[in-house]
Amino acid sequence: MSARSLVVESMRLGQFMSDEISCALYPYGLSIQQFNVLRILRGCNGAPASLQYITSRMIHKTSNTTRIVDRLLEKKLVDRKPCLENRRKIEISITSKGLSLLTTIDPVIDEKENEVANRLTNEELSTLLDNYKKLLVTL
Repeated sequence: MSARSLVVESMRLGQFMSDEISCALYPYGLSIQQFNVLRILRGCNGAPASLQYITSRMIHKTSNTTRIVDRLLEKKLVDRKPCLENRRKIEISITSKGLSLLTTIDPVIDEKENEVANRLTNEELSTLLDNYKKLLVTL
């Protein structure tokens, strides 16, 4: 197997997964990037996050985080407030409506992820993830 095959097949799998997740999110009116921001904010366990923090955790680093947050604000899925200690900094939090939506979507996304993961044994999945981690450390 060549390096090019590794790259092409990884890109194909990534695009396939993106397409599957996008289709699963469509009925809920969310893009993958919006879903990603909501999951990042849920992971903060009620603590607000800065735009810089959210951007650093995004899967798609080229996403315009400000625009994504603005769309989530329009849907009342997040709140945005100035930081009390630093007025130039903005703090973003997930709302109860955002948490509720994620609770509804979680089983749908879990099913999609399991459709792919269940094609491998636990050992194969563990090996694959270990190899991905090795590749990501070098990038």
